[in-house]
Amino acid sequence: MKRLLALLLLAPLAVSAEPFVPKDDADIVQRLPYRVDATERARRAALARDPAQLPLAAATARAALQRARVHGDPRELGVAQAALSPWWRQADAPAEAVLLRARVLQARHEFDAARADLRALLARQDLAVEHRAQALLDAAALHQLQAELPAARALCEQLQALAPLPAAACQAELASLTGQGRAAALTLAQLSPGRSVAPWLALMRAELAERLGDETAAPTLYRTALAGEDGVYTRAALADWLLARNRAAEALTLVERSPDAEADALLLRRVIALRQLGRDTSAPAALLRERLAAADRREPGKHAREQARFALDVEQQPREALRLAQLNWATQREPADALLLLRAALAAGKPGDAARQDLARVLRELGWQDARLAALDRSFAS
Repeated sequence: MKRLLALLLLAPLAVSAEPFVPKDDADIVQRLPYRVDATERARRAALARDPAQLPLAAATARAALQRARVHGDPRELGVAQAALSPWWRQADAPAEAVLLRARVLQARHEFDAARADLRALLARQDLAVEHRAQALLDAAALHQLQAELPAARALCEQLQALAPLPAAACQAELASLTGQGRAAALTLAQLSPGRSVAPWLALMRAELAERLGDETAAPTLYRTALAGEDGVYTRAALADWLLARNRAAEALTLVERSPDAEADALLLRRVIALRQLGRDTSAPAALLRERLAAADRREPGKHAREQARFALDVEQQPREALRLAQLNWATQREPADALLLLRAALAAGKPGDAARQDLARVLRELGWQDARLAALDRSFAS
């Protein structure tokens, strides 16, 4: 149920940001941390000869989405869309194509379009069981992403008869967001008995442990998830845990040792860690600023979470961070988004009071429990 990065640029920075144009064909623009293997190259070649082969197109799109998720590379979303091009605007496209199309749209934060695709797919009477199960899970994730928890719960309940394990995990995570965190943690632990824990489940448990303030379980589970699948999102989440505890040296080592150290999400954590350590951030911050400008030119105004973080923790512009955090909160309402909004509101001082009060009201209505938010409120009150 997790997110990819296509970031919204700070308005003041966009004025001076210029596109980078290599002076020579031999200039290296960026080093990719991974290579497409021979199997994938052969698949792409076959698809180029006959783009209407759905099995080949679906396999290519799935592989690209997997690389985008693991490596944090939004360019792979273009690869996935290109593979699906014969069905991209087709309302009655095959179910597999619609599911993959919705995933690309969700990754690009085109939530309304993704939701419409999934709703139409679920309305089909002849939908295969495996496609219905996946559509229910993906639709539940979209509703959860925007804190529409009753709608997400209804979809998870429908999923129970089709895919019991994902349904149980989905229901537990939703319970954890509505005041039942301890019970949800126990349920999730019971879903992975023994020493072997699926990376996605370890990550879900780690994030819940962090919200519960479990200082022992959270880092252990983050590292378990990372050992199972070294993805950018998981590494960034563990880096954030370390940064929040002023363990910047460990966070810096963690991101620099990643094979995807150049990914935007990890570059941001690197800059924050360097700043906490009192070291020079000018070069990596300038690089990140250029990348954010490029992202804004590609998809302006869609993704504000990481940009707000950049404004708050790197540029020290709390009012701009608050503006961006509020834009983000309008479309994404996960715990990380609430935490970012509260931090920005507190940093902004009096201009952030209204945002802080509105956030508190929403969280009361949702019944969220989050030790990080409670700690921030206590520190502000004192």
